[in-house]
Amino acid sequence: MSSSIRHLAFLTPGNYAEADPFAGLEAALKLFEFGEKHGFDSAWVRQRHLERGVSSAATFLAAATQRTRRIELGAAVIQMGYENPFRLAEDLATVDVLSRGRLQVGLSAGAPLHGALLGNRFHDAAPHTVDYSHKRVGRLKANLEDVLLGDDQTFVESAGGRVRPRVQPYAPGLTGRLWYGGGSLRSAEWAGRNGFNLLLGNVLTGENTDDFLQAQVGLVERYKASEADRDAGRGRVALGRVIVPLDGADTVTRKRYREFAAGRVERTLAPQGERRTLFANDLVGSSDEILERLRRDPVLPLVSELRVELPYNFGSEDYEQILTDLSRRIAPELGWRAA
Repeated sequence: MSSSIRHLAFLTPGNYAEADPFAGLEAALKLFEFGEKHGFDSAWVRQRHLERGVSSAATFLAAATQRTRRIELGAAVIQMGYENPFRLAEDLATVDVLSRGRLQVGLSAGAPLHGALLGNRFHDAAPHTVDYSHKRVGRLKANLEDVLLGDDQTFVESAGGRVRPRVQPYAPGLTGRLWYGGGSLRSAEWAGRNGFNLLLGNVLTGENTDDFLQAQVGLVERYKASEADRDAGRGRVALGRVIVPLDGADTVTRKRYREFAAGRVERTLAPQGERRTLFANDLVGSSDEILERLRRDPVLPLVSELRVELPYNFGSEDYEQILTDLSRRIAPELGWRAA
């Protein structure tokens, strides 16, 4: 099957050592700069909580706006269960203004994973009374829309003057750059019906098949069908894959890469847990080997955006080598051209 990748991205975990978070965060910012210089179209960071990683994507990406000029800046994904839809809208709009309209926001619904552990450090009300459904994601989008609050006679008085209230700053176009992480048919359908772009990754729920790739094809089909029902403009669909080319690595590093991949094979062999979680195979090998596997990937022809998901706990030199091989040896063979 043929593919035509027009947009090339990467996702970095933003890891750091317990005793030196600055070094890790600075390395992640430098990787964004590196990606821009090598023509990548977007750079994304994971948002993670209670781990040694980026806990506030908005704060990190605000710094990235001052270190880059062209590349799109993304968060994948912000778990809305941890967020206040009003306050997060203010933060994201501020970052988008600082970036001059380059922000891409990946989102997910559901109760906060560590809510029980955090207890009253986090919860202001009984957890069972809080709506953690897709509606919470919709509230964020509503706060980013071009809407004045109240009626014609509603004003906010302050030392700055008398103004009609609205979520500030207003970031034109940001609602069109909201993404939803689609890991189930229901989530893919909701994203399409509600005007979100679709992020596809390496984990999903096996619903009608045990085959990861066929399940992901089903997500794309469901998303596009739900868009047709909405009768609106088509959203973007971005495909994430763990890709680790060996070409530019030395012998020791190649061995380490292969050991990394071998340690993750077992989870791909069968559905995991009650939710029947399916994992994609990592693509580790020479550029020619990776290209052969990508050309057999049935999802790739359905998208025009490819995002390489960099493995956890690799070093900066590893990431730069992976991105260099990807941008020089692999992506051009899939139709991509550097910005």
